[in-house]
Amino acid sequence: MADVTGAPGPHPEYGEVERALLGRWPESRLDPSLARIQALVDLLGDPQRGYPVVHLTGTNGKTSTSRMIDALLRSAGLRTGRFTSPHLQSMRERIGIDGAPLSEERFVRAYADVQPYLEVVDRSAPHPLSFFETITGMAYAAFADAPVDVAVVEVGMGGTWDATNVADAQVAVVTPVAVDHAEYLGDDAAAITTEKAGILKPGTFGVLARQSAEAAEVLLRRAAEVGATVAREGVEFELVRRLPGVGGQMLTVRGLAREYDEVFVPLLGAHQAHNAALAVAAVEAFVGGGAELDPDVVREGLATVRSPGRLEVVRRSPTIVLDGAHNPHGAQAAAEAVQEAFSFSPLIGVLGVLADKDVDGVLAALEPVLAEVVCTQAATTRAMPADELAERAEQVYGPDRVHLVQRLDDALDTAAGLAERGGAYGEALGSGGVLVTGSVITVGEARTLLGAPADVGDGVT
Repeated sequence: MADVTGAPGPHPEYGEVERALLGRWPESRLDPSLARIQALVDLLGDPQRGYPVVHLTGTNGKTSTSRMIDALLRSAGLRTGRFTSPHLQSMRERIGIDGAPLSEERFVRAYADVQPYLEVVDRSAPHPLSFFETITGMAYAAFADAPVDVAVVEVGMGGTWDATNVADAQVAVVTPVAVDHAEYLGDDAAAITTEKAGILKPGTFGVLARQSAEAAEVLLRRAAEVGATVAREGVEFELVRRLPGVGGQMLTVRGLAREYDEVFVPLLGAHQAHNAALAVAAVEAFVGGGAELDPDVVREGLATVRSPGRLEVVRRSPTIVLDGAHNPHGAQAAAEAVQEAFSFSPLIGVLGVLADKDVDGVLAALEPVLAEVVCTQAATTRAMPADELAERAEQVYGPDRVHLVQRLDDALDTAAGLAERGGAYGEALGSGGVLVTGSVITVGEARTLLGAPADVGDGVT
């Protein structure tokens, strides 16, 4: 078997490929059409039809659930491709084969495979292919070239018009739906769910996380319209129990076919336990429309799962935890999980958010668990200026609990100092911790600054 990830190390053309991709329309600029990506995959020979696809949409939890599904499928002996977004530190994280990101060499080769066709599509369409459309085409082509037995594909945004939706999923997974990307998808829950429901197609097996009544109605109506089979959390499958512990949690999951007990997941938070139940049901659906899995496959697969930047401890003394929560639903889950898993006193927040997010909702969700917050900004034009964020934070926390530090590296130092000293309220020396959150971009930059290595995958190649 060829080594599709390749040997690690720099490639002389990798930087050039990154610049070429970043020179295209950014992910935040959308034109709701599948015409360009469809033209690209047509020219590539429809690689996305060369293997079955497990497709994921939803508001939060997609990447972690994708990683769990990937790990379970590999534990069952299948060769996997995984496409997720956004990345934390390297574009290569987005395209993985057998649990490991493409090497720089293989990433360059994937770009070279599609590059001649990019110019053809660009010339024939009113708008050029975007960054996301291009890297989606690269992923589908790389998976066909590997080849993989199954691809686990996370939407970039929405569903119906997302570039990944040129694939027809054998299994479609919908994580909890809440309001996010309101400027693109709207702030109406039914409209947002309708867009996400577009990955449910004729013959698809839909696996649905617990949803609001409004979202569930939309999803079930779509499934009935297209003739998709549906399994719902809390009805056809569920998380039976969980026991939080050091470094993770022990679960019992009732799947579509049987109950799996003594399943250890090395991730923190109730939301990750529910993601695990969703992943188990999705893999049962994939292997045979609801056939039971070997319990040892479930235990071994989920025990290997990693999800960088999701309640990830990257430093001790003081403990620094990274979480990419970027909307109120995600921030609430992070707040509950950090309270359950740690006994920080005080907990200092480092917050950097994007200007197009529900900033006030994020601030309010975190306020009950943060003693103080250090407002900063990531190095992106989409970031809310730190001084504006601090003004908004003062309305929620009061001026005495808010610190303004423009640079992220300085903000990390400030927060660590406050945590070590017990914060402004003089709590026990050395009992404090730091939570860095607000956006995946902020967390990715913090990960680099704190010396955490870029993700090298959890698979063996």
